[in-house]
Amino acid sequence: MPGAVKLGFSPFAMPGRGVLIVFCGEALVLGAAARRTLAGARDLVARAAKAERFNGKSGSSLDIVAPAGLNVARLVVIGVGKADDLAAKDFAKLGGTAMGKMPASAGEATILAELPRGAMRPDQAAELALGVRLRAYRFDRYKTKRKDDDQASADKKIAIAVADVAAARKAFSSREAIGDGIVLARDLVNEPANVLYPEEFARRASALKRLGVAVDVLDVRAMKKLGMNALLGVGQGSRRDSRLVAMRWNGGRKGEAPVAFVGKGVCFDTGGISIKPAGGMEDMKGDMAGAACVVGLMHALAARKAKVNAVGVIGVVENMPDGNAQRPGDIVTSMSGQTIEIINTDAEGRLVLADALWYTAKRFKPKFMVNLATLTGAIIVALGHEHAGMFSNDDKLSDRLAKCGLATDERVWRMPLAAEYDKLIDSKFADVKNTGGRWAGAITAAQFLQRFVSDETPWAHLDIAGTGFDSRQTETNKSWGSGWGVLLLNRLVADYYER
Repeated sequence: MPGAVKLGFSPFAMPGRGVLIVFCGEALVLGAAARRTLAGARDLVARAAKAERFNGKSGSSLDIVAPAGLNVARLVVIGVGKADDLAAKDFAKLGGTAMGKMPASAGEATILAELPRGAMRPDQAAELALGVRLRAYRFDRYKTKRKDDDQASADKKIAIAVADVAAARKAFSSREAIGDGIVLARDLVNEPANVLYPEEFARRASALKRLGVAVDVLDVRAMKKLGMNALLGVGQGSRRDSRLVAMRWNGGRKGEAPVAFVGKGVCFDTGGISIKPAGGMEDMKGDMAGAACVVGLMHALAARKAKVNAVGVIGVVENMPDGNAQRPGDIVTSMSGQTIEIINTDAEGRLVLADALWYTAKRFKPKFMVNLATLTGAIIVALGHEHAGMFSNDDKLSDRLAKCGLATDERVWRMPLAAEYDKLIDSKFADVKNTGGRWAGAITAAQFLQRFVSDETPWAHLDIAGTGFDSRQTETNKSWGSGWGVLLLNRLVADYYER
């Protein structure tokens, strides 16, 4: 089993062993605590910096093994450049960078939470600790053998040295909850589909009950009764029954309308009868990243006791091609009463969301709905892995999401919605068809979803095909499953909707 990272806070003091990590500004400027700590090795640091041409530039580092004059095994000096230019989100990146400099064989490290002008504030130190936690994440539970020199499975102890331990711990409490939510989302995305199938996904979501989240799980019979034939059609070719899970956190005023988040949870997507090519199909275990984000977000909100009423709804299915599978040309009636012609069974996520969005709006009457889905390859063609595509019927909601994306570095880019695109998904035989062809694929998918959202409900659709899994590697994420969206949506709630 992989080891754990034990993260804590301690006062400024010289560590007796392990790895010592300090930060410096340009021209090798250190803070007072770092100068005191390195007093016995200042000449060594200066000489090593000169030899390596290290001057404290942002992103650079100096690594000294067995530094003379210090009782530590290794000293790492990380440059922050112009410290005054650091934004709030940069402190998590610094934490990730620091964790990344810790050798796999090292079991203990102390990170001095200090900048050239003085100690980091408690909130900055807490962000630093969050970055450490996220960078330390590993998903290796199925590895039975490791290289002899790989000690990454051993427990690691990381101390963040701060000026005010109590204040740092208090500031970290909410960030710890967010970190736990991100880790949960990553775990869900990384799990193989033979382990995480719809019933198991629903079981794991139900574990949120211990945090005070009310969880309802709808089985096939219950969904048939509600008329969720769009969602059920996707899963009818699988031996694994589909589920819809509704999670409610009531931390706001009694009776106040909730905010709502809806996730696509296709635990494995073969494409169905319209089967995908074999190359890369193993990645389709991650086609439930939207649902994973919603579960991780609900964990974060409940664990930090967010003062908001929030709803998370996920539709979890498998899209498999057996003799009972849905066929191209089939017509199904959604929960909304609208009929859908199936043109391509690999355009399945929008069918899941059609019923999940309608159910969420009718049952919970939310202030807004945001859905997340690894929906289209077309959005990756358009935006790569740097931004999620955002489609919305509400300028205020989209503006808030964009601002929160910049603040958290989980960025979104607004894409168009227009009646002209609706013509591409008009059906000859039903109210709508589930794909509009090659052109504007991400847009027509969003146009399809919009038909299942009333004009009165502010709504945003986030296409996270490029960010939900196999996404860009960052200082705080080296995992295939990124947990993308938990930070973004938690920030949306915290900045605009908590009382």
